[in-house]
Amino acid sequence: MSLKSFAAKLFAKRIAKKTRAWSSNPIQVQEELFQNLITRAKNTQFGLDHGFDGIKTHSDFTRQVPVRDYEELKDYVHRIIDGEADVLWPEKPVYFAKTSGTTSGAKYIPITRESIKNQVEASRNAILSYIHETGNANFVDGRMIFLQGSPELEEKGGIKLGRLSGISAHYVPNYLQKNRLPSWETNCIEDWETKVDKIVEETENENMTVIAGIPSWVQMYFEKLNAKSGRKVGELFKNFQLFIYGGVNYEPYRAKFEELMGRKVDSIELFPASEGFFAYQDSQKEEGMLLLLNAGIFYEFIKADEFFDESPKRITVKDVEAGVDYAMIISTNAGLWAYNLGDTVRFVSSKPYRVVVSGRIKHFISAFGEHVIAKEVEEAIQMAISKSDAIVNEFTVAPQTSPPTGELPYHEWLIEFEKQPSDVPTFISHLEESMKDQNSYYLDLIAGNILQPLKISKVQTGGFQEFMKTIGKLGGQNKVQRLSNDRKVAEGLKPFLI
Repeated sequence: MSLKSFAAKLFAKRIAKKTRAWSSNPIQVQEELFQNLITRAKNTQFGLDHGFDGIKTHSDFTRQVPVRDYEELKDYVHRIIDGEADVLWPEKPVYFAKTSGTTSGAKYIPITRESIKNQVEASRNAILSYIHETGNANFVDGRMIFLQGSPELEEKGGIKLGRLSGISAHYVPNYLQKNRLPSWETNCIEDWETKVDKIVEETENENMTVIAGIPSWVQMYFEKLNAKSGRKVGELFKNFQLFIYGGVNYEPYRAKFEELMGRKVDSIELFPASEGFFAYQDSQKEEGMLLLLNAGIFYEFIKADEFFDESPKRITVKDVEAGVDYAMIISTNAGLWAYNLGDTVRFVSSKPYRVVVSGRIKHFISAFGEHVIAKEVEEAIQMAISKSDAIVNEFTVAPQTSPPTGELPYHEWLIEFEKQPSDVPTFISHLEESMKDQNSYYLDLIAGNILQPLKISKVQTGGFQEFMKTIGKLGGQNKVQRLSNDRKVAEGLKPFLI
């Protein structure tokens, strides 16, 4: 055992003890954090506008601070960009994380000294948690790669600006710097395909032990490695031990990844965003990710099926129920207050609190009242894959509300197969039955002849990547939208259908 791996095990043991301490007392930890956030921000412009001086309880907070998304918070952000301090959080943020916007173009998410510290520690602790549970620390001696955005930063209002993954690249600890790939120069390449080609060149002869990134873009990297070397990734990198991912559900990609790797590799799921680092997989044996209740974020939850009601009930972690989909609302030490993250989560454990990401509150299909969410379509395709010989690269689902005359409407599944199922009708049947089992509204619409059974449209190989390129979202932290209540994505994929 090397000195570095021995030290990693000792550090992992210490962090595991700290994690047990706060996760075994979650309600008090969140209450103390809430009080600290309110106290710290009471003299900010936002705190003055919302009477933070008078907020003593969560009930006070819900009365005085409404749930907002970025569009409703952006006036405060623009005041920071214009040079004001003490707007959302004391002083000014040290960074803006630039993300794709909805109706107003780019979003500029503030990151403070406190919040970036929490982000970095959460990333580190996810790996240490794995080391502590498994006893495996040998990978720390090998090469590690994170497929990420460019670390080159711009400025906005005198504040450094970049993608979150690019900002995070500045915080890789010194003891990992010499293990880290790709080179700084390669990481700065903006064109994603050129960048991945260069990463292949830099890594193909290295002792890669850890590979991290969003599955869809890691898949591109693996495919290029296969094509260039003619070998499976697990054969090329004999000591490859750990795949770290986040951003999307890995399960629909698992079969394809194992085919590309040629063997199974342990994995760690993360739940980070520009707004904060919320959870990580703390166990290889238990379902879900540990919700980080001590990391500068106070959580509220609204039942997903009540979110669009006029006055939905906001609850704290002490009142959540297992198996219910909740919209996650956050207040943070970066100055986001009762902020609608847009993600929905489902609790799978309360001792400790563990969650799975079940979808996006804005990403659903309910063109006919069916209330289909991302978790349902992901579970359906996982089940269909498991019962067939198909391998799926990517997929999305959209409603077809205007079919040819005489046809009932239906859900269109646009799927890029690496390997098409030998029995397509049975594959469709498995998808259909899973959707009906999971969603009673969908079942009733089919039974009532409001909808006809789903249909598959096959997307050509590489079609999703080409589509993402056309909308300027190839690579980095960008993800394919799993489902939508309109046909924008479906129409964009039309040129790439078989």
